[in-house]
Amino acid sequence: MTAVLRWLGYIQASHLPFKELLKFVLFANFSIVGMNVSLMWNSVGFYQIAKLSMIPVSCLLEVVFDKIRYSRDTKLSILVVLLGVAVCTVTDVSVNTRGFLAAFIAVWSTSLQQYYVHFLQRKYSLSSFNLLGHTAPAQAASLLLLGPFLDYWLTNKRIDAYDFTIPSVVFMVLSSTIAVGTNLSQFICIGRFTAVSFQVLGHMKTILVLILGFLFFGKEGLNIQVVIGMIIAVFGMIWYGNASSKPGGKERRSHSISRSSQQKHGGSPESSEADDKV
Repeated sequence: MTAVLRWLGYIQASHLPFKELLKFVLFANFSIVGMNVSLMWNSVGFYQIAKLSMIPVSCLLEVVFDKIRYSRDTKLSILVVLLGVAVCTVTDVSVNTRGFLAAFIAVWSTSLQQYYVHFLQRKYSLSSFNLLGHTAPAQAASLLLLGPFLDYWLTNKRIDAYDFTIPSVVFMVLSSTIAVGTNLSQFICIGRFTAVSFQVLGHMKTILVLILGFLFFGKEGLNIQVVIGMIIAVFGMIWYGNASSKPGGKERRSHSISRSSQQKHGGSPESSEADDKV
């Protein structure tokens, strides 16, 4: 697909250092493998808790590396989103050592990969299409080479021994096609906003999955707890969008310091506000 996008002119010639590409592919591959292994080794409840912890980890990365400062309302709105999704999805929770390790790797690698999407686009002035053009072929090649061996090590099953029926192949192709749009939307969203905003938005997917499940597969799992959780989560998302877009809702720490300094000396902070506001 990146070859087609390059042919159509959406991907232009650009530069991404090999060292940066290698780090990104490493984080992204650990993320894919880690999330799948976490789901395989953990209960669904603990898997959901691990996914919820990505927002605090993403916040920590932004605070440490980008010196981002969050307002009280922004922090509270994130907590409300986490609470709502937890009420919806977390049921049985059981933990084991290898499952916890897989979840830990999955959470940190996914958070680092999403942070890196924003970081690389900003540092090297790459568009979402250009970054995808650099990373997708490298990811595909590395996973095609290492995937079958890793799969056999984890499941003791060989990929070539799988019974490839027509329905299974159709669904694999369909899944891969949809994944192109998923990856592209991730790069566009994180490039335009930040990894934290993408994570908050991503929990809307959880709500939609639950709603579509009820519509297509019956109302077996629908109860008052799930409905209340959905309402809380959606309220938190709306609050986050409003709180983070306000002045001071989410900004670089250096900006808040320079603004107070300018005000102290009678200067106007408006000129630097556009540059430093996230």
